[in-house]
Amino acid sequence: MPLSCYLTIYPDPARPGSVLLYSTKKSSLVRVSERLLAAAYADTLSKEERDILSRLELWVDDLAAERAAMANLVEFSNHHATTFTATVVLTLDCNLACPYCFEEPFRGKHTMSKETARLLVDWIKHEQIDQGRDVELRFYGGEPLLAIPRLKQIAKSLQDMAIAAGRTFTFSLVTNATLLTRTVVEELLPLGLQSALITLDGPAEFHNQQRPFVSGRGSFDLILDNLCSVYDLITIKPGGNYTRENYRHFPAMLDVLIEAGIDPAKLGSVQFSPIHPKSGKQNACAFDSEAWQIEANLFLREEILRRGFSTDKPGMGICMIELTNNLVVNYDGSLYKCPALLGWPELSIGTLAEGVSDYRESHRLDIWKNEECLDCAYLPLCFGGCRFFRKLQTGSIDGVDCRKNMLDASLERLVLQDLKYGKKRC
Repeated sequence: MPLSCYLTIYPDPARPGSVLLYSTKKSSLVRVSERLLAAAYADTLSKEERDILSRLELWVDDLAAERAAMANLVEFSNHHATTFTATVVLTLDCNLACPYCFEEPFRGKHTMSKETARLLVDWIKHEQIDQGRDVELRFYGGEPLLAIPRLKQIAKSLQDMAIAAGRTFTFSLVTNATLLTRTVVEELLPLGLQSALITLDGPAEFHNQQRPFVSGRGSFDLILDNLCSVYDLITIKPGGNYTRENYRHFPAMLDVLIEAGIDPAKLGSVQFSPIHPKSGKQNACAFDSEAWQIEANLFLREEILRRGFSTDKPGMGICMIELTNNLVVNYDGSLYKCPALLGWPELSIGTLAEGVSDYRESHRLDIWKNEECLDCAYLPLCFGGCRFFRKLQTGSIDGVDCRKNMLDASLERLVLQDLKYGKKRC
């Protein structure tokens, strides 16, 4: 019985003579002695040691069987899924004028009609709720809170249908938070609102440059006021978009939140990301693999954890494109597999009226089922990477977006950060 293929081993800087075994499959971290590791390689472990490592899935009966199970994991997940998840674009209108806006090439006063909303509700009822699935929606834009009547129409209808069928309905928001007042949240809570992903691009002087109102006025102070007034009602997940020039200023924004009286432990995961090209734009940049982006991610993650905020730890990374019960519904009823692909109409996979077409070839499903990927210790964190990034890099979804170089350069430090800060993570 050998060590798992989906395992990385790092020296333990805190305890000489020990090593850290990190399971990329289970996101578990175990400290063992160098003696035990040597015994594992020599297959001289005691029964008790084998049993413990087997229980943690660090030691397996059969590498070929483990590999086959990994190859079948997506099909297994799809077959056993009990929840349908959809990102719903309520409107492409927005009250901010962010110069880097991803949707800028097709942004405008386009809002989902009542008829399309009814079609969406009927489709979810027949295709999901009636099939025994719970429903989780993520309302997106533009700014979704500019279309509150449509949001309420959809949420109330689906909530009633889910309750009648003995299922659950919940939703979240992706919002710039300028309209996320306590009154609005209190109105939406009974309809199933649970959380909101908001954006703060660093402290005020940077945020107001990157995320001004259409009028040119800064939005930072209003967002902060709204955040302070609602974070006790729903889970707020702060995010932000940095550049090579300003990312080191972002921790100052976290200090502003603390100074405003916000308890970091009461917020959801904090996630900062580099600004990417606008939708439909190509770029030869090797996203997330450039040295400065790796360093920015590690620096910001350390600062997030050091202040007591939570952030995601490395974990199973199945792309939503691979997940059958995960869709994006555009304002006009067209369907996509990822919000990042909205700028490419040729990658639409159908409509609410006509249903979902076969997108296996166009989106290169199972592209990661090759010898190199299946034998890679990072496969559970990657599963072929991001189709969107691959299209940006090459102009088409023509291969995997390999993350090996990036993970080689960063995973050990991510693991050590989580070990250092313990429960200050999610």
